[in-house]
Amino acid sequence: MTAGVGAIHELPLRDFYPVPCSTGILLWGENNTMIKIKRIYEAPSAGDGFRILVDRLWPRGLTKEKARVDLWLRDISPSNELRKWYGHDPDKWTEFKKKYLEEIEKKEEEFDLLRKKAREGTVTFLFSSKEEKLNNAAALKEFVESKRKKIS
Repeated sequence: MTAGVGAIHELPLRDFYPVPCSTGILLWGENNTMIKIKRIYEAPSAGDGFRILVDRLWPRGLTKEKARVDLWLRDISPSNELRKWYGHDPDKWTEFKKKYLEEIEKKEEEFDLLRKKAREGTVTFLFSSKEEKLNNAAALKEFVESKRKKIS
């Protein structure tokens, strides 16, 4: 991690170009759109673009006005069973991603909406977990990127 840059989410970047920022890594794809992930408790910024909450539960203590969420896609989040099984145990990360991505593949309508928004411009997937690297938003971002690559 570079000093002064803040939390950088280390994910496979494939054919996207990484751009470090204070809230994570921006992925600048071939069509100049960016996908970011950000903890919802961080202050919204103009650079966030379209803000999508990808958690099943609304974040504790946060009003809708303060969160400034453009879209809450609770159905794209992991099932309650998977979320509880994972419990942010780093040893379960690889298996969690596999199971979560199997769930996402069954949610075509929600996933198509995510891809559409990502093609339109900058998108930020918001999450509430204290775990900033190994969470559902990071896994979702990786999945969207892999699908974008296959399509382009």
